[in-house]
Amino acid sequence: MITLTRRVAALCVAATALTACATVQPDRQPPRPAPSASPAAPATPTLAPGPAGLTPVFDHGPRGERTVALTFDADMTADQGPRAAAGERFDHPELVAALRALQVPATVFMTGRWAEEYPDQARSIGRDPLFEVANHSYSHHAFTGDCYGLPTVAADRMRADVERAYAVFRKVGVPDPMPYFRFPGGCYDRRALKALVPAGVTAVQWDVVGGDAFAADADAVARQVLDGVRPGSVVVLHCTRSAAPATERAVRAIVPELRRQGYRFVKVSELIAAAGGRG
Repeated sequence: MITLTRRVAALCVAATALTACATVQPDRQPPRPAPSASPAAPATPTLAPGPAGLTPVFDHGPRGERTVALTFDADMTADQGPRAAAGERFDHPELVAALRALQVPATVFMTGRWAEEYPDQARSIGRDPLFEVANHSYSHHAFTGDCYGLPTVAADRMRADVERAYAVFRKVGVPDPMPYFRFPGGCYDRRALKALVPAGVTAVQWDVVGGDAFAADADAVARQVLDGVRPGSVVVLHCTRSAAPATERAVRAIVPELRRQGYRFVKVSELIAAAGGRG
């Protein structure tokens, strides 16, 4: 769970076609064209490898156009099952409903453990074209030492932890999780970037900290976001009722104000594409 910002070293529009119907005499039907292959789906925007071929890191889009990406970390650690069984809620369906009502695209960074605990919600979010699902590890253990007290993942298990989360997403029915990864706590170093190269992910960080973790004052969260947003910003918030109870109310204040200022809400994938991402 992110309680402070940390920067270490140096993350349905369905096309409609209108077809005109023409009456053709049965004995004068035109020849059918030869079948052609279906057009390939557009490649998902990612970034080229970073220096020395390391996993690339993305923290904001181009500063020209007034676009902003709201991102939500659906946190749950591998050892919080007993707390969930006792009634603690790590989901936040009211927040998801608010985003849908406001028609705000968003990127949700899920841990695999969260998707296991709330498979119906994970599947619903993953199948809604308003959202995209990205990876926040399976365990929500840190990928460096000294990361806000989180347990750490050994270097030789980092890739497996990320791939385990993707396996859970597939199992619960998330159809197309994005090749984006957010480090738990935002903590990473060169060793972590090297370990994740075979996973083929783009690491997604942020440039605006929402400050909603453990916050009860929705107005304070909204002010912090509104004060920090710039064109191309990536805002980090949380989709966890027990640890971020004010987020839904804050979002209801943030969205209309940013729209009044001329901002357009986008998913992370659109910002990466605008930054010259490749497929």
